[in-house]
Amino acid sequence: MKKILYINILFILLLSACGQKSQEIEKKTKANNAREQKAYAEALRIAVLPTLDCIPLYVAKDRHLFDSAQVDVRLLPFTAQMDCDTAIIGGSVQGVVSDLVRTERLKRKGLKLEYPITTPLQWQLISNKTARLKQLNQLGDKMVAMTRYSGTDYLTDQALSGVKTSAKVFKVQINDVLVRLHMLLNNEMDAMWLPEPQATTARLYKHRVITSSEKTKEQLGVIAFRTDMLQTKSRKEQLQAFINAYNNAVDSLNTYGLSHYSGLVTKYCHTDEKTVKAIPNVTFKHATAPLEKDVQKAKAFIPKL
Repeated sequence: MKKILYINILFILLLSACGQKSQEIEKKTKANNAREQKAYAEALRIAVLPTLDCIPLYVAKDRHLFDSAQVDVRLLPFTAQMDCDTAIIGGSVQGVVSDLVRTERLKRKGLKLEYPITTPLQWQLISNKTARLKQLNQLGDKMVAMTRYSGTDYLTDQALSGVKTSAKVFKVQINDVLVRLHMLLNNEMDAMWLPEPQATTARLYKHRVITSSEKTKEQLGVIAFRTDMLQTKSRKEQLQAFINAYNNAVDSLNTYGLSHYSGLVTKYCHTDEKTVKAIPNVTFKHATAPLEKDVQKAKAFIPKL
């Protein structure tokens, strides 16, 4: 009997110890979660895309340049510009990598934004090789994939201005840039606007470039931030630290080239080494505001709401 009693007492003590340990673990977990939630709320959150204009941000993140600048930056990945819009409108991010047409439309709808950084975003209008389209005047009765109220919408109108086609050109809204490329590779679309590195992938598959955004001599790519985010001293300091890290990433990219960061390009842009090796030379620039003439052209394109 005594032996059984001792065993029962020992069992009770063990249960008590386990219960206390479980409570301690739960308490520590809750404390860690609370700290992480607080850190996330205070971090500088930016919506990004799987495109080449976002590479300086990926370099700064993976090479700990943000850490060196003592700024907590969280990059939230999306594959469609409209999802980035939703994030910055709702305030789940303070910054967004976008283009002036989209951001000026957001401003017209009431969202106040600042443009401290212009990006080297470029698009190419690429036709499906099976469609045998070589010139803009052959796009009559054809489908062109783009995104409404964006740089690609603007560029479609610019490219077709003064061009006579046999029939109407159909602008088809395909928001996801990866889906858009997939549709071209699977011969599901006549033509589309693609940024890098997706444009390079399309060219490698022998699809034809009809025109590009370089011909307009405009730079529409920007990193935009909510104006209300900049109202506090801590947020202003975050933005300045972010810009310092961004500039350091730009210096590194221009010094070593994209090939040095091919792993990051393949990882974040969902592409392959062959594509990265074929991307034309890109010169990244330090953080500078966009030219006023580019802002005004984007603003003029947006219809009144």
